[in-house]
Amino acid sequence: MRVRATARGWTAVWLVVLALAQTAAFVVVWRAALHTELGQWVDTVALTGNRIGQDTIAAPVDRILNTMSALSLLVATAVIGFIALIRRRVALAITATLLIAGANVTTQLLKHFLARPEYGIDPERAVAGNSLPSGHTAVAASVALALILVLPRTVRVLGAFVGAGYAAVAGMATLSAGWHRPSDAIAAFLVVGAWAALAGLMLLVTQREQAQVEPAEAHRVAAIVLGLAGALAVVSSALALSWLVDLPRLDPDQMGRRSLFVGYAGSAAGIAGTMAIVAALLLAVVHRLVPRIKG
Repeated sequence: MRVRATARGWTAVWLVVLALAQTAAFVVVWRAALHTELGQWVDTVALTGNRIGQDTIAAPVDRILNTMSALSLLVATAVIGFIALIRRRVALAITATLLIAGANVTTQLLKHFLARPEYGIDPERAVAGNSLPSGHTAVAASVALALILVLPRTVRVLGAFVGAGYAAVAGMATLSAGWHRPSDAIAAFLVVGAWAALAGLMLLVTQREQAQVEPAEAHRVAAIVLGLAGALAVVSSALALSWLVDLPRLDPDQMGRRSLFVGYAGSAAGIAGTMAIVAALLLAVVHRLVPRIKG
């Protein structure tokens, strides 16, 4: 099998671009969702639409959200660090832990310092103030991306799909339970994605000189499938929400079931699609960040 040295320069450039792009996307989501009346209205319509079928999914949604606590995050972080350590990757264990800690601390700080102007669109939740980004969603996403980094190549793709799927379900569950608006979950994914890119840069800096990349170890097909699925979900979300914004801007409580469902389902698709894309971007480059060590 042909082996070639790690192209660290181009990989570093790619990671910097990813970090900046996801940070810029976060700023766009934040400004659009919090600082425009249209953004707040769309979020409120989606959140009001969670009433549809809520009795059916309330129990599983509660189970999913109740598993995400400070204790479960500590346990997951310990397991992820252990996986890296038994692979004799000390730098990887430290970096994965910093990814989880950094992403979740950043999420909580942003939620505390970002302001949500009051436009009178969602008076029932005005007292709660800002809820962007979602802390529960960040927990699930940070664990999912850390798993992509630490898992061996043989099970990495499976871990990526399962982890991304769980994080997407967690994000949608916060919407279904009425805990968070859809923009909160999407913003959380972008924060975690930016931290994953920074973690990748740290791994490049600490990478051993004898580290080499085998082209056969790249997960191109899996990354493309995951990325395309995410892109299709995001496009579907954009089409649904574009139909919604063309409607008269009524109070969500006065809107019909169809309009509420489009807002709710379209936003859920956007949440799932964003997580799939974030995971695919990391999966596409992880073989360069955690390569084999020659000898």
